[in-house]
Amino acid sequence: MIVDVSRGHAVESTHHVQGVVCSETGDEELCAGDPEILTYWRSAMKPFQAMPLFEDGVVDAFGLEPEDIALICASHGGMRQHTERVAALLRRLGLSEDHLHCGPHPPFDRDTAQVMSCAGRLPGRMHNNCSGKHAGMLALARHNGWPIEGYDRLGHPVQRRIQESLTEWMDHEPKDHHWALDGCGVPTPRMPLHEMARAYSRLVRQARAGHTAAAAVVSAMTTFPELTSSPGRVPLEIMRATKGRLLAKEGAEGVLCVAALDDDWGLAVKVEDGALRAVGPSTVQLMGLAGVLRENERAALAGVSEAVIENTLGKEVGRVRARETTDNGIDA
Repeated sequence: MIVDVSRGHAVESTHHVQGVVCSETGDEELCAGDPEILTYWRSAMKPFQAMPLFEDGVVDAFGLEPEDIALICASHGGMRQHTERVAALLRRLGLSEDHLHCGPHPPFDRDTAQVMSCAGRLPGRMHNNCSGKHAGMLALARHNGWPIEGYDRLGHPVQRRIQESLTEWMDHEPKDHHWALDGCGVPTPRMPLHEMARAYSRLVRQARAGHTAAAAVVSAMTTFPELTSSPGRVPLEIMRATKGRLLAKEGAEGVLCVAALDDDWGLAVKVEDGALRAVGPSTVQLMGLAGVLRENERAALAGVSEAVIENTLGKEVGRVRARETTDNGIDA
């Protein structure tokens, strides 16, 4: 797929996007590009990193609520509703922000970042979009009596336990993939795009079948999307526009995974140059080509499929849209 960035009536930039839609075990139902392309799963793997919290009894031991699970699976905006919940979870563990091994960065939420900047406040580790995930990993370590220090390292019991749990959802053994450090400092695997899509297909299918952890994670993320994401970001817009029928989770460098709670398909896209602005238009186009969007949902996602570019005065100067063509390598 190709996403054009226009200014006035001319195309100024283009982004190339790979995408795949597939079922839990079957072949790809629709491909845009190469479904075998290897890329890192990044934050799109967070729902699966949360599974051991249910399997090991962490949720019950610390009284984790669905809102906590949504935040543990989040790439959140660093808003007060996010940081206060992370802080509350850390207090329950008898820990503090200093125990988080994710570095500080400005909040993803622009309004929050602006308020902090005007007040002269520096962001802390809890403002990191992955602080919920890190708090969940600390809970896993605390419950199992493992060392807190080094929980982010590949050889630590926390990361080995997560890899063990991932076996249920992936096509290959997790240890067979190449692992590198994510932006927040924990390991992330490099894997084929279609394997990501199938993992999401399995997730929603197992959730419907009564898999306790899968059902709880899917329900938490789709019920509280504002905790899992933040205003203006594609996953939140997708889950809101579909009223929770679709589960969506993004990763850095232009990765996004989507699955339907009422069907068996999973979707994964990767923007080749990592541009986040191309994620929304390409994802909506791919879902439209696959026939998985309802008419009212497509209309509700109009602002995502064709994003407006504004200048510093708030005046529209261009658009970001997926190219309307059938001659772009899409193979149904």
